[in-house]
Amino acid sequence: MEANTQLIVVMVSYMILLILWGLYQGRKVKSNADYAIAGRNLPGWAAALSERATGESSWALLGLPGAAYATGITEIWTAVGCVAGIVTAWAAIAWRLRNEAEKYSANTFTDYIAKSHSDAGRWLRIISSFTIVFFFFFYVGAQFLGGGKTLHTMFGIDAKLGMLITAAIIVPYTIYGGFRSVVYTDVIQAIIMITTLVAGPIVGVIYLANHPELFAQSIPEALEKAGPQYTSIIQATSGFGAGVVIVGGFSWFFGYLGGQPQLSTRFMAIKDPGQGRKARNIGIAWTLIAYIGALSLGWIGIALFGPTGLTDREFVMPRVLLEIFPPAIAAVLITGAIAAMISTADSLLILSATELSENLIKPLSKNSNISGRKSLGHSRLITALLAFIALGVAYAIGDGAFIFTLVSYVWSGIGGTFSIVILYSLFWKKYHGKAAIATIIFGVLFTIVWISSGMEEVFTSRILTFVVAGIVGIVATYSIKK
Repeated sequence: MEANTQLIVVMVSYMILLILWGLYQGRKVKSNADYAIAGRNLPGWAAALSERATGESSWALLGLPGAAYATGITEIWTAVGCVAGIVTAWAAIAWRLRNEAEKYSANTFTDYIAKSHSDAGRWLRIISSFTIVFFFFFYVGAQFLGGGKTLHTMFGIDAKLGMLITAAIIVPYTIYGGFRSVVYTDVIQAIIMITTLVAGPIVGVIYLANHPELFAQSIPEALEKAGPQYTSIIQATSGFGAGVVIVGGFSWFFGYLGGQPQLSTRFMAIKDPGQGRKARNIGIAWTLIAYIGALSLGWIGIALFGPTGLTDREFVMPRVLLEIFPPAIAAVLITGAIAAMISTADSLLILSATELSENLIKPLSKNSNISGRKSLGHSRLITALLAFIALGVAYAIGDGAFIFTLVSYVWSGIGGTFSIVILYSLFWKKYHGKAAIATIIFGVLFTIVWISSGMEEVFTSRILTFVVAGIVGIVATYSIKK
């Protein structure tokens, strides 16, 4: 069987099984609570694997290896920031958010924020949901883009056609089974992703050592031959420039502190505190292994192709695997990239749909009291509509965009802003609804203005948005009456 045929057979088989598994899980969805948050009845292992698969997305298998390929060991600061944020989230935030969701019977991320600040609940629902849906169109677009890039690398098909194929895989089971289908397909994808991130680097290191004709025969040698900027942990800079490099990488930390709705919803859906402890342990272990693997794949790419051997740095993971594995095995592992993208795209779609349905359309419509199957049908219709719009956004973004950049943009506007809202809501009793509204508005507007003005090239908004939103939250709490 030809190599390309093997790739196609493996990929198609996996995708068919994934869709069928998602549809099977969707049969158990009987209400909007099941559709939006799996009835808040998830076992810890499922919640942890789903949260990690969703959190890493095409970022961990395409974006981060691509950044490591382009910058060398400097990208360690990004990994340190992400890992520190994830560990903090699981250790200090996840169980509190789970308990709060149970206390308020909250079915969505915004539902929790609104119910915990009932003095301004209506406006918090509207502003929060609108903000999340708006930004997540770009985030979903980044995942569709990741699928298009991977299929282009593997089969040479047009990247835009690859986006369409990716959407065709995701949309059916997401529409039908909602959050439950998404979580249990995520579990499968998390297993494939971690297998890729373990097997790829191990085999890659062995492959380098046995092929003297390559650019380098080890990761240290590759980094050394690529130039001093690849071996410097601060990009061969000093003083203020070095500080900017370190802070810029570590700034990913702040987006994990409860501010990513697609991740926090997993915390909220855990069945009980005992399951929460199991989820914490699994989530932290998965993260440590995955980030080491993602960085290693990028550095192995330098050894295989040289620092300028790839036209698009985010092709490095599939190109490395195709180089070091037989086609059939490479196809299974590269499926990890598709899995990573799918696990976030479907999560973002269902989150956006439930936010729009539960917190904007239903509360503001004349038929806000509809329930049962009819209400579930409305939620599914909204999910389908959002999927169509998100695909249009992906086409508008274009296949020349970097996933790393797109994810960074959303990480600032949503992560930096809502992390403050969640942290203050959980740990500061004086924080109230009107202050939360001010936090969201100023945080989001600051992100848009900062990035649009080109200042992102000077200093990252991922940390500045967090700081600005934090200051606004404090000032508003004391200056605005509840």
